[in-house]
Amino acid sequence: MLSPEETYMRAAIREAKKAYALDEVPIGCVIVREGKIIARGYNRRNTDGNALAHAELAAIRKACKKCGDWRLEDCTMYITLEPCPMCAGAIVQSRMQKVVIAAMNPKAGCAGSVVNLLQMPGLNHQVEMERGLLEEECAGLLRDFFRELRRKKEKNL
Repeated sequence: MLSPEETYMRAAIREAKKAYALDEVPIGCVIVREGKIIARGYNRRNTDGNALAHAELAAIRKACKKCGDWRLEDCTMYITLEPCPMCAGAIVQSRMQKVVIAAMNPKAGCAGSVVNLLQMPGLNHQVEMERGLLEEECAGLLRDFFRELRRKKEKNL
């Protein structure tokens, strides 16, 4: 039987697979409040032609609407990949209580890999953080996606 945390991260993985099906980088997330998923999101940058169409931003927008407030102080985000600077900033600005991250992003991650915006002492809010839940599965999904992308590019040369 899965723990609640694994159940929520598996829901985030399902969101990431929706992005994968659209040939988007497979990143997904869910936001949980009082034991229930209140928002979901997945990458849609290419699909929407919008640099802001990240999984986290879509989920934060939906969660704020559902809660009727921009403050998500009693919410936890489960995300398949460490957030970028833009998304980490949005997480802090939304006052998210906690973020659970599957895989880290050594090239652009802002929850400890490159910088840790989620827990920067000078900011007005710090976010609790947990890393590594279902890490291998999420990292494997990303590896498969980029391997497939390279093959497609080589084929078209």
